[in-house]
Amino acid sequence: MAFNKADSAAAHNFGLQIDGTTVEYLQRVSGLGQEQDVIEFKQNSAKGQPATAKMPGVAKAGEIQVVRATTQSQAFSDWIKKSFEGDMSSARKNATIIQMDYQNNPVRRFNLRNAWCSSQKFDDLEAGSTSPVTETVTITYEEMKVEGG
Repeated sequence: MAFNKADSAAAHNFGLQIDGTTVEYLQRVSGLGQEQDVIEFKQNSAKGQPATAKMPGVAKAGEIQVVRATTQSQAFSDWIKKSFEGDMSSARKNATIIQMDYQNNPVRRFNLRNAWCSSQKFDDLEAGSTSPVTETVTITYEEMKVEGG
């Protein structure tokens, strides 16, 4: 059954690509969004009346948080390691969060330019727990472009 454009895409299936290669399916992504400066321009009209106009400024850099199981992709782990070692020539990558429909077809892509990992936090470890151990990684980027949707 094909995905009907009138249907809303479920948010349960998404992955991470680094430099075009899918390296991870994620448990959660938060903080996706874009923001830009607003330039306010004030002047007087020909009749001497004050007038204000607004126009878009420079897009702001951003960051997102992703949650993954700690036993997953070695490529993602290596990317985190390079970031924390300060090897920025290797750590800065183009990354993409891909939102997929229930048939694993891409619905939307969040392309992150010059992305690198700036934070890594592990969940609490609890004796006797049967929950998987996850980590939250903050990915910092210079520019986001959204495709699709």
